[in-house]
Amino acid sequence: MKFSVPKMSCGHCTSTIEKAVKAAYASATITCDLSDRTVTIQGNMPADELSNVINGAGYENTLVAA
Repeated sequence: MKFSVPKMSCGHCTSTIEKAVKAAYASATITCDLSDRTVTIQGNMPADELSNVINGAGYENTLVAA
């Protein structure tokens, strides 16, 4: 799944998102792309729950690819 995270702008942002997702889903594989401001997550988690985790870390997001 790929999420657009418009306010993700630095390494601290990516670290915060990665830690939040890993805390909720330890088996997830996460790739953050600062140039696109996207987060790609691989695993068997529901997209809405992942979106909520990213929101909970303080970053609004939109699912752009399932």
